[in-house]
Amino acid sequence: MEAEAAKFIGAGIACFGMAGAAIGVANIFGNFLSGALRNPSAASGQFGNLIFGFAVTEALGIFSFLIALILLFVA
Repeated sequence: MEAEAAKFIGAGIACFGMAGAAIGVANIFGNFLSGALRNPSAASGQFGNLIFGFAVTEALGIFSFLIALILLFVA
């Protein structure tokens, strides 16, 4: 296998992390919405946890994208 083909395969595999981040964000917001509809008075107390979970999940997706770019253009 050529090195160029291996770079493209590795970058494609690294992009699976972005799909996982998208699923994670959807899961976080879906569960928050479900809980907020069941108990609206407690929803405002959990908003900080919602934003923190969103930020961490998106950071992992961006990290995965960065690894894919490093594999394509640096390695």
